Amino acid sequence: REALLAGEIDLAVHSLKDLPTAPAPGLAIAAIPARVDPRDALCARDGLTLGELGEGSVVGTGSPRRRAQLAALGLGLQFRDIRGNLSTRLAMVGPGEDQLDAIVLASAGLTRAGLLEHVTEHLEPIQMLPAPGQGALAVECREDDEEVLAALRPIDHADTRAAVTAERAVLAELEAGCAAPVGALAEIVEDVDGPVISLRAVVAATDGSGDLRRSVTGPVVEAEDLGRRLARILVADGATDLADLQATHP
Repeated sequence: REALLAGEIDLAVHSLKDLPTAPAPGLAIAAIPARVDPRDALCARDGLTLGELGEGSVVGTGSPRRRAQLAALGLGLQFRDIRGNLSTRLAMVGPGEDQLDAIVLASAGLTRAGLLEHVTEHLEPIQMLPAPGQGALAVECREDDEEVLAALRPIDHADTRAAVTAERAVLAELEAGCAAPVGALAEIVEDVDGPVISLRAVVAATDGSGDLRRSVTGPVVEAEDLGRRLARILVADGATDLADLQATHP
């Protein structure tokens, strides 16, 4: 972003789930291309699925959101905090001593890196809601650069933009950072009167003691309002106390 504002580059491509929800003065998200698979993926030894891992299995993840939701499933899993690029993390999985039984990564990252053969199970949203914006890219440029704005406009995907706008509004209203134990997924579905947004969100306790899931449906043009409304429902039902969101503020 500093390079953009300094005029050193004309655009930047971000993983949207890692982009702060607060707008950056002088910059605009000019395009959000069509999203790829937003789900999380399990990469386990011996081709195991989540249900086959067994109590005491060690799962690696650097995400409080993933850890909290996995712990809330009550499978008796243990967790280890991990860091590194995709290849480094995948190399941690195996049958050897000090190796992990499994790791959880974003399906989108594995897709883009051509590493889908390592996936042993895609985790459905009913088990684990993804990070807001997961699977989507954001192409950012200077807000006054009309030439670049016009060039990027054709790759903007309206349904994806509406969906991630709703998801990120949940995070913004909760005043939680991208590392908070908050998941959200919006989908554009057909209703009797036309397309609507179906939005689900979860706030989970980091120790796995519980999670709170709520959902709303509404017009596509009200994407941000829907997200903020769902966040207020979560707060009213105890989300702040459950996940200690104040401690996760940026």
